[in-house]
Amino acid sequence: MKSESSGDWRSQCPLNIALELLGDRWTLLILRDLMFKKFTTYKEFQNSGEGIATNILADRLKKLVELGLITGERSESDARVMTYQPTEKGLDLLPTMVELMIWTDKYEKHAAPPHIMRQMKRDPQQLIAAVREQFTGKLNRK
Repeated sequence: MKSESSGDWRSQCPLNIALELLGDRWTLLILRDLMFKKFTTYKEFQNSGEGIATNILADRLKKLVELGLITGERSESDARVMTYQPTEKGLDLLPTMVELMIWTDKYEKHAAPPHIMRQMKRDPQQLIAAVREQFTGKLNRK
């Protein structure tokens, strides 16, 4: 479903719009941690080791909720804690994220575990399906 955005983009090029939505330093890393590392709370994202400032993290989580890429709900066990989950729109970014990681593996040194990269390159669709499966039951219960 297309969002009802204001259309205040630098240009109407689809790649430009995607970059304006996702192209800051932190957004894809938060989505990575949510989908691949199964982080769900502000504290987990804060402790990811990336060094994101607390105000930036709060802003990006709010932005991701507003964009419809994730949901944020109060934890059942502690109402002071927000828990985050990807939406269908967010999960639809998985193939792009996997391809970016495969591309990076081809051209740059990195710290991703070699066995993960081998699995990702050998069968990216299987990896995408496995990650999606972790969340689709949660999406269907809402």
